[in-house]
Amino acid sequence: MRFCLVKVDSSRRSAFEFLPLKMVGTCSIEPYTSDIMKAHLLKKIQQKDVLVGVIGLGYVGLPLAVNFALSGLRVLGFEKDGKKVENVNAGINYIADVEDAELKDVTGKKLLEATLDFSKIADCDALIICVPTPLDKFKKPDLTYVEDSTATVGKYMTKGSFVCLESTTFPTTTEDYIAPILERETGFKKEVDFWVAFSPERVDPGNQNYTTRNTPKILGALSSDGLEIGEALYKHAVESIYPVSSPRVAEMAKILENTYRLVNISLINELALLANQMNIDIWEVIEAAKTKPYGFQAFYPGPGIGGHCIPLDPFYLEYIAAKYHFDLTMIHTAGQIDTLMPHRMMVKVNFALNKVSKPLRGSKILILGVAYKPNIADDRESPALKLIDELVRKGAVVSYSDSFIPVAQTANGHTFDATPLTPEIVANADCVVVATRHSNVNYDMILENAQLIVDLQNVYGGKTTGMEKVVKL
Repeated sequence: MRFCLVKVDSSRRSAFEFLPLKMVGTCSIEPYTSDIMKAHLLKKIQQKDVLVGVIGLGYVGLPLAVNFALSGLRVLGFEKDGKKVENVNAGINYIADVEDAELKDVTGKKLLEATLDFSKIADCDALIICVPTPLDKFKKPDLTYVEDSTATVGKYMTKGSFVCLESTTFPTTTEDYIAPILERETGFKKEVDFWVAFSPERVDPGNQNYTTRNTPKILGALSSDGLEIGEALYKHAVESIYPVSSPRVAEMAKILENTYRLVNISLINELALLANQMNIDIWEVIEAAKTKPYGFQAFYPGPGIGGHCIPLDPFYLEYIAAKYHFDLTMIHTAGQIDTLMPHRMMVKVNFALNKVSKPLRGSKILILGVAYKPNIADDRESPALKLIDELVRKGAVVSYSDSFIPVAQTANGHTFDATPLTPEIVANADCVVVATRHSNVNYDMILENAQLIVDLQNVYGGKTTGMEKVVKL
């Protein structure tokens, strides 16, 4: 069977499509069926003639876009942030998990381009949505970014497209929100005129061992055809794909991964507070428990949980559970424990100052590290920032030092510039709080010069000299 390129017009849009020709006396056009569209898209993917559109070029979207481009696929990144578009097209990297040289390579070869023009979605064969899924002020899921991006995709996409959501969300989002929005905007029928899938992002900023490419990728689609297309596409960007039976299974798997961590970290944080009251070193307890070769995985206490997933995802699960009249008591309790940790750490700082006859109000507090985890330039949902708000509210004079975060802004609107970490600055503080354990900090210098230290990360575990000035979590 031969194919020709035919312009198809409708009241909504115009698009060029490959249509089969059947010679019966004169040339006539056969119906452009779902099977034909699927075969055509799979062939384009196999031949690397596909154009992949990535909606959102942040922590998830840019690494994924670069990986597709490195495999030889053409990628068009869609962004509303003009600065990000300029940087990508100039080969200037702004995401730590992307190699500078790799970004320059794929942009130099025009395999990856960024644009503010969302009408170019019509040129794309596959579209991957990588936008934020935050909580609103009532800690309810805010799907505004997802819904707006999906509507924009639907406004411009053409028949035969594959659409995949990567944003973390509650189970049934793909079925109940993404597919209906696309059908409404396009007038097309899902799994007939286009395919829909969900594949949760698994980005761990700063992880040197597991990246976008070598982290197994879960994929769930609304149909077997969509799953086949998704697997064919994603194998260009990731090494291992784990297919599941539906998008809701993939959505629940992502929520499970992060809720598992929330529950266990909240458990160890609460035990750490109890152990402190009982004059027990929780860090020694954990090391002892780790000697069991089965049935135990170590989690470590800290000032709270940060990042773009763990503090948020369980609230997404609570939201959908309520619609099924199901009360997630354990998860709710774990979330409450985590929410209270910055306040409890403020109380600990206050207690430490009282031991040396100083009030919290008016005391100079130096926070070491405001990134949400070690050695990364990311302070999203950082418990250190929440602790700063608590300390400021109580009248403390707060400053911070973090070579990864030059400027920090708290949820309450307080903005700080990072201060250099010198012996003089350390000595001038009434209390130094170790909130994030960066590897480039000279903790011995701090121990030597500080008047008082509240160690929330066990950086002084095992030390004996100078420990009279250290208060541990």
